[in-house]
Order: sequence, then structure tokens, then C-alpha cells
Amino acid sequence: MLLGLAGVAIFSLTLPFTRLAVAGLDPLFVTVGRAVVAALLAAAWLWWQRAPLPARAQLPALAGVAFGCVLGFPLLTSFAMRTLPASHGAVLVGILPLVTALCSALRGHERPSAGFWCAALLGSSLVIGFALSQSGGTLHLADVLMLGAVLCAGMGYAEGGRLARTLGGTQVIGWALLLSLPVALPLTMWQCWQHGAALAAASAAAWAGFAYTGVFSMFVGFVFWYRGMAQGGVSRVGQVQLLQPFLSLFGAALVLGEPLQATHLGFALAVLATVALGRRMAVRPGKV
Repeated sequence: MLLGLAGVAIFSLTLPFTRLAVAGLDPLFVTVGRAVVAALLAAAWLWWQRAPLPARAQLPALAGVAFGCVLGFPLLTSFAMRTLPASHGAVLVGILPLVTALCSALRGHERPSAGFWCAALLGSSLVIGFALSQSGGTLHLADVLMLGAVLCAGMGYAEGGRLARTLGGTQVIGWALLLSLPVALPLTMWQCWQHGAALAAASAAAWAGFAYTGVFSMFVGFVFWYRGMAQGGVSRVGQVQLLQPFLSLFGAALVLGEPLQATHLGFALAVLATVALGRRMAVRPGKV
């Protein structure tokens, strides 16, 4: 649980620092560039540990982690954070624990009860209701991007948490990062060629946001997170994600100076209540 908490604390600052990064850098560069930075760190760690290559049967799950956590979530949140406040995104991400369990259930790893599904439906309705209330009754593109990002992360968390039980938490994110490198590296080089002048003119704050997302959000946080889920289980350790919306709200206030609004805190508490309710419902193990 402590390993999971350390991972969530690191992840909670991802949206504020992403918003800081995309204020001066292209969202696509932030996405692929941070993946390259993290992949270099992962390659050094895997080489130092003399980690064996993953088995062929593990590659599909690693591809799911790469698609969901290394490319999908960062890409969608980078574009969403250009227009959405980080505090708004934090509330939407509050539904992530239930989405993670949903993805695990759909893959047959766990079998939630009817009560869990009711809680998931209620929590999803609250998140969509919050987005509608903040955007004048219609979902904006940035809201849709954030919800898509949550689905990507839930899939990556579920696949990675299961795989970490046999492969190890650090190896899961390490090999997933290297698996994404053939896509991320050429795109990063193309972005540098296309936007070299803009990159050189970007502020120190934007580069600080980029550095945090590349080193901590994309690598260090996953080391703690997947190792915690490997030891304590996806559903049980996933409970610490309940703290992430609130840590992100305070992070947005500290990093970006966004005001703490009662509406955001109220919806975050309501989402937390539904997630906590869902966690109390029976979730039976599925196939391994």
C-alpha cells in the first residue's frame, strides 16, 4: 500500500506539470519526448539489472501498457491540458480506480459483482455530470480527451498490474517504454526538426514540466505503482488512487496557482464516495 501511495503521489502532479509543459511546448512533443526520456532511463536500469528479455506471451500485455500509459494517456492529456485547468482534469481522473477494475474485468482477470457495476455507473455519471456542469451543458473536446485518457490509463494499469506479478513492476514499465521507442523516437526527432526554434525559445517552467513528466510521471512513479500492485493486488492497492484527485487539486494550486474551488472539491468527494462504495463490493478473481 505504501508503494502504491508513493506512485499515486507522483502521478497526482502529472496534470499540473503537463499543463505547465504544454504552455510552451507542442503537446505531441511533450508526449513522445517524455516517452524517450523515460525509455532511456528504463534502458539504463534494465541493462544495470541484467534483466532478461520478456517472454513472447508477455508482449501483448506489454503492448497494452505501452499503448495505454506510455502513449495514449500522455497524448490525450497533453492536448486536453492546453484548454482545461488541471483542477478540472483532476476531478475527471477521479474515476480511474473504477475504470481500472472495469478493464481488468473485461480482460477476465477479475469478476466484479452487480453492486460494483452500480457504483461504477454512478461514479461515471458524476464525472460526466461535472464535465457538463463546467462546460455549459455540452461536453467539450477537452473533456472527451480526458475521458479517453482515463480509459487508456485504466487499460494500462490493469494489464501492467497483472503482468507485474510475474515480470516485476520495474520491468513492466521498462519494457513497455522500450516497446514504444520505435514510435516515440522518430516522432521526437521530427518534432525537433519541425519546431526547433520554438523549443529553444520555450520557458524554463515549460521544460521543468516536461522534465517532471518524463522522469517521474513516466518512469519513477510506475516503478512504485506496479511493484505495489504486484505485491498487494490490483483491486486492493488501487484503493490509494482515491487520494489522487485531491492531491492533484492541491498540486494545481501549488504549481499553477489555480484556486481551490468548492465545486471541484465537492464533486471529487462525491466521486471518491462512489469509488469507495465500489471497492466494498465483491470482486472475485478471474482467470490468470
